[in-house]
Amino acid sequence: MLSENLNGSIITTIENKIATLEFGHPASNSFPGDLLNRLTNELNILSINTNVLAIVLKSSGSGAFCAGASFDELLAVSNPEEATKFFSGFANVLNAMRTCSKIIIGRIHGKAVGGGVGIVAACDYAMATTESSIKLSELAIGIGPFVIEPAVSRKIGKSATAEMALDTEWKTAAWAGQKGLYAKVLETQEKLDQEITTLANKLASYNPEALFEMKKVLWEGTENWNTLLYERAEISGKLVLSDFSRKALSQLKK
Repeated sequence: MLSENLNGSIITTIENKIATLEFGHPASNSFPGDLLNRLTNELNILSINTNVLAIVLKSSGSGAFCAGASFDELLAVSNPEEATKFFSGFANVLNAMRTCSKIIIGRIHGKAVGGGVGIVAACDYAMATTESSIKLSELAIGIGPFVIEPAVSRKIGKSATAEMALDTEWKTAAWAGQKGLYAKVLETQEKLDQEITTLANKLASYNPEALFEMKKVLWEGTENWNTLLYERAEISGKLVLSDFSRKALSQLKK
């Protein structure tokens, strides 16, 4: 399946019970609201596809894995309802990954920022290259990583999440691996793809019912995300309209 427009692309291919789901956007694979919605829809479709046992989630190109929220769209929102709706797009993606019946393998080939880190954290098993540094920069632009925090803290703990969120500096792929965000860190994209292919094929050979039950076990205790993430979206939606955030975003766009 190919879903492509000016707001980015979603491409899905299925082979040997493995779905490869690729998202892309010209601005460093950042997410406008429309692309978030299409990614959510595709995850929900794959979740009920009986011909799929595992999903490889990746992004386009060889640069950044994901630059997070679209700055253009953040600057365009003009009221709390619009802002909350935008941040709810990330909540929708995280919840779709959480409730998806398939194991999701993240192919993290490059840097991830903000919401991109949240998507990495919501993968059931993420592998990366040494180029895959991560950063939570939201406090520097007047908001905070509120929507994605539950996903990040679930993977790396509150202490490491606080370290990322409060100092807003880049953390290396090695650091992310040590904290548990990445299961493996490979030297090249070629080695990354080899490892992902091996794992995906292994998963595709397992008992589908066992995989489904394992997925449920992995996400035990997150049932409150159906309300929590949207409450967090309201917080971000309010803050992004502040004078501080408007000024910081405008500076970054120059």
